[in-house]
Amino acid sequence: MTSAPVRPGRLMSIGEVLTRLRGDFPDVTISKIRFLESAGLVQPQRTASGYRKFSTTDLDRLRYILTAQRDRYLPLRVIREHLDAIARGLEPAEVAGEAPRVPSVSSGGAAGGREGTEARPLRLSRSELLANSGLTEQQLDQLQSFGLVRAGPEPAFYDRRALAVAAAAARLAMFGLEPRHLRPFKTAADREAGLIEQVVAPVARQRDDEAADRAAGMRSELEQLTGLLHGLLVASALDDNA
Repeated sequence: MTSAPVRPGRLMSIGEVLTRLRGDFPDVTISKIRFLESAGLVQPQRTASGYRKFSTTDLDRLRYILTAQRDRYLPLRVIREHLDAIARGLEPAEVAGEAPRVPSVSSGGAAGGREGTEARPLRLSRSELLANSGLTEQQLDQLQSFGLVRAGPEPAFYDRRALAVAAAAARLAMFGLEPRHLRPFKTAADREAGLIEQVVAPVARQRDDEAADRAAGMRSELEQLTGLLHGLLVASALDDNA
């Protein structure tokens, strides 16, 4: 029997977690949950008195761990790798030795540009970026040297936009366009971004509570319009040269 869903943001005691898990995992015990915590696979919060408090994310992680052990006989080391991949927005590798995969639905959105880039954070290691984009080590080094691909806020990881740029560069390479040929795109993008910020800056400096929202809305609309204009001008130039 499935228990009622947990309200997001609500914390649960270890006894409540045990109750919610036992419908699907009758053999689970408090000792088992404590062992998984000691192994670093789940990290509940602690009250001032030292009592464990589990979030819905902790409960989901426990369900994943117990299912992987019961149905796939995965060792804790592999389960830990899977959980790390999931936490970074990836699908765990199905075969040992393979890199985690970017979910196909979200990667499609990423390839299209800005849409969906903030919906689900993605953090890729260098090897995962290479595996999911089709770039070679040399191509990635060159793209980074030209500022076309950058690591995200965490130096060791690349975000969804970096993946989209890398995937586009890999496809352009199939037409003979090397990273060095793409530098003008970076130069043009920097100029367009600077122009947008000049327009938005006066609004962003206003002191009322809605100024930040208005600036963000202007920035988003200008980004779409300049992107559209850029595409139309490239298409027009190609028609003229046809």
